Amino acid sequence: MKYRSVFDIIGPIMIGPSSSHTAGAARIGRVARSLFGREPKWIDVSFYGSFAKTYKGHGTDVAIIGGILDFDTFDERIITSMEIAKKAGIAITFREEEAITDHPNTARVRIGDSSGELEIVGISIGGGTIEITELNGFFLKLSGANPAIVVVHNDRYGAIASVSNVLAKYEINIGHMEVSRKEKGQLALMTIEVDQRIEDNVIQELLKLPNIIQVTKIVE
Repeated sequence: MKYRSVFDIIGPIMIGPSSSHTAGAARIGRVARSLFGREPKWIDVSFYGSFAKTYKGHGTDVAIIGGILDFDTFDERIITSMEIAKKAGIAITFREEEAITDHPNTARVRIGDSSGELEIVGISIGGGTIEITELNGFFLKLSGANPAIVVVHNDRYGAIASVSNVLAKYEINIGHMEVSRKEKGQLALMTIEVDQRIEDNVIQELLKLPNIIQVTKIVE
């Protein structure tokens, strides 16, 4: 893992005792909230490895809920995020899993309401740095550290090129891009991290492209 600056090693400004167990967890939760696009009515979190063993003492539980409530890592409301969520009528479930994962600080987050649900798998690498490795069954690599878009599309010729052309039109530079699909010719997922902020008019233009089903913006 390459760090961009000394601040990635020291960690972010944050509430809590551990950058990996609190700041990282909050960022995983916040990415889930950004992808879902609204406050959920229920939250189901499975912790693995070190997260499962220490989440209560290190505040991983309150941090990940705070992130889902859209609180940043330094937001003091993270401390009382469980109470805030319960007052909002959000049902919360935590699970301690014994399965061995590729990384010790791993969380599977499922959130939803009557209109839909979302599932992500996130890992906290250290220093508050995270990676989202799975989204609704699609494998991906999303850091959450840069502006990004997640594009659900039909696996058809030209779909990737058409999205890239729109970003080029608005002089948006692609820093990292991955494409994942479950089956050839079916649904696929583009994950694109960029260097500039993506405005809503760009999202609307992308949605008009052939074979593009859904475009979700993630803001750093």
